[in-house]
Amino acid sequence: MSADDIAWRVEEACQNAWPSPRQMLLGGWLLRASGGATRRTNSVNPLRSGPRDPSGIIAAAEGIYRGLGQPARFRVPSIAAGMDGPLQRQGYAAEAETATLLADLADHRPRDCAWIELSDRPDEDWLALRSDPDDPVFRQMLDSIVLPKTFASCRIDGRVVATAYGVVHDRLLVVESVATDPEHRQRGYGTRTVGHLMDWALTRGAGGACLQVVADNQPALALYGSLGFRTELYRYHYRSKATAG
Repeated sequence: MSADDIAWRVEEACQNAWPSPRQMLLGGWLLRASGGATRRTNSVNPLRSGPRDPSGIIAAAEGIYRGLGQPARFRVPSIAAGMDGPLQRQGYAAEAETATLLADLADHRPRDCAWIELSDRPDEDWLALRSDPDDPVFRQMLDSIVLPKTFASCRIDGRVVATAYGVVHDRLLVVESVATDPEHRQRGYGTRTVGHLMDWALTRGAGGACLQVVADNQPALALYGSLGFRTELYRYHYRSKATAG
């Protein structure tokens, strides 16, 4: 399998692990419009077999997002070369670079997981570590996942101090929503939590694991590197333009 094939396989897996409850296809592009603050599920995305020049859909996309009260936003993966120029010429400014990382689970060794609990659904303690634990869009997104998934909680003295969830797609584990309580950082709890998701994925037949992380988040990159996420497949950023009401 070529590097391009692997990258698009991971792109598909990551989209399915963080689905948009509201989306549509337009001219070979995927428009996601969940509402809420998450850019991934409120943006126009290229498809593997689709066009790379967005010029033909910009006006239509702007009209759709305007009708939803949202800014027009395009997600631009580096594996979809050709998007940046047309968007820049139309006044779309670049923002927020994210790296997509891959780990080989053949190299993974189970770690101490005595404090880690796995569940089919997130409970209120799991959700409490999010910046907005009552976000209805996030909860709806989680309910929209149709693939095998599990939610990991690291509980110390009765308190959940680290969380993450994992989804298995086409023998790939996608790690999402990693969070550690600020008072318990730098103690290895996040590493154990993600590591146990990798243990779980092995029992589901996964051979690799992937995740997406803000490209300049050095603490997160160090954590993931210690777990074997050392191959960078591609990056993506967004281009946005406010639409008049």
